[in-house]
Amino acid sequence: MNRAPASPPGRPSLMGVTLAAAAGSVMVLAAVVLFALLPGSLSEARDFRAARPCSEASAPESGDCLSEWPAAVVSTETGRKHRTATHWATVDTGGEMPPFRVRMRGDGPVWKEIAPGDRVAVYAWRGLVWRLGSGELRQDTTGKPGRASTAALATGLVLLIIGSVFLRGAGRLHRRRATRAPAARASQVVVVVAATLLASGIAVTSAVATDSLLLALPVAAAGCAAAWTASALLLRRSARREA
Repeated sequence: MNRAPASPPGRPSLMGVTLAAAAGSVMVLAAVVLFALLPGSLSEARDFRAARPCSEASAPESGDCLSEWPAAVVSTETGRKHRTATHWATVDTGGEMPPFRVRMRGDGPVWKEIAPGDRVAVYAWRGLVWRLGSGELRQDTTGKPGRASTAALATGLVLLIIGSVFLRGAGRLHRRRATRAPAARASQVVVVVAATLLASGIAVTSAVATDSLLLALPVAAAGCAAAWTASALLLRRSARREA
């Protein structure tokens, strides 16, 4: 029974090319899906950052202002979620609203300080509690607007960059396989990985610094261009030295 000839030693296999192309395609598709879902959450994040305290807001915008309510601590507790400690505080604002529980962001100063019966300040926006205060101490909750959209934007940009690198690598592997070119040197792989990490870092920074997908994308693209241009120059210089 005849078997298909195996790839020569040191040259990419068809399986390697296929896996690289598939991984890159999945990453790019995931990034596109994230970007498609982003506009609404990014708009909410911009609205939140632009909101003013209700004491300073005019009547027409009072629904979007930052409100502050006095409340009493009912209880505090620590739980576990996916092997991560979660910290909760139950507060009661009195009146018609029943006591409610909020998840604190980490075991910060407010959560460590408060105990049942203590008085706290509840900070809310559009009915969402985003911070608790105790005296001079302040601590955000996990529901603070903007964090999820920033994380999604940064994740989408990184997936797009790494997915593009995988697709580009799959194309090069295919050409090497077709032309029976020698395998890539270790230094080439290191330079490409370093350039990808640098470009991803620039993309994450742009996501944290802006609430606009239309601004973050060109900044990330410029970072990719700079990183990959530098990597190409380094590889060219290395090839000349070895020639």
